[in-house]
Amino acid sequence: GKHREKHRILGLVLGLIGLAGTVVITGLPNWRVTAYIGANLIVMEKLMEGLWMDCYRQADFRMQCKVYDSLLILPLELQVSRALMCVCIFLSITGSLVTGCGMRRTDRSQENKRGKNITILLGGCLFLLSCIVTIIPVSWVTHTIIQNFYNPLLPDYRKQELGECLFVGWANSGLFLAAGVILIWCFVRHGQEEDQYYSPEEIVDMMERKPSQSHSKSEYV
Repeated sequence: GKHREKHRILGLVLGLIGLAGTVVITGLPNWRVTAYIGANLIVMEKLMEGLWMDCYRQADFRMQCKVYDSLLILPLELQVSRALMCVCIFLSITGSLVTGCGMRRTDRSQENKRGKNITILLGGCLFLLSCIVTIIPVSWVTHTIIQNFYNPLLPDYRKQELGECLFVGWANSGLFLAAGVILIWCFVRHGQEEDQYYSPEEIVDMMERKPSQSHSKSEYV
């Protein structure tokens, strides 16, 4: 009913917010941050590295950005992250479109209700996939930064900090997870309501009636 429709809208909205966040962090350079500290413990310069570019921000807040000349100059985790974040954008756009199409279907017939529900399920599964595809690059880059930070063989000037994009990435994966779970829950609830609505005898009667109807139509032709 109306409550289930509200849940579907909530699932779609959460998925769209996750999609917007994913597009933003894929383009921004704040994945890995290196701070260069002067003698008086003031940050003189910051190097921010992203999936497509790196940026230097100086103490006077001037910032210079440069797009990477080649994908091959990036460490493996950033190369894979770039590919996976693009896949995530594709999956979440598809999930949003599929869910939106499922919600727009207004035909009240039983077959179309079932088709609408399966479309919603597909949208939910795509959002869950988006969640997984987001978690992998964000976790990998986070793990590498933390591992290097505690590596005693690595000089301090090469140690990096977690960028804001990683935290937003975790939030995005949570939004995709919530969207997927809500939409799949709507599918399960709809199936349970259908089972309650039809008794076993009615289901058998409907299955017997369909072949007989098609047979009578063929005789008429």
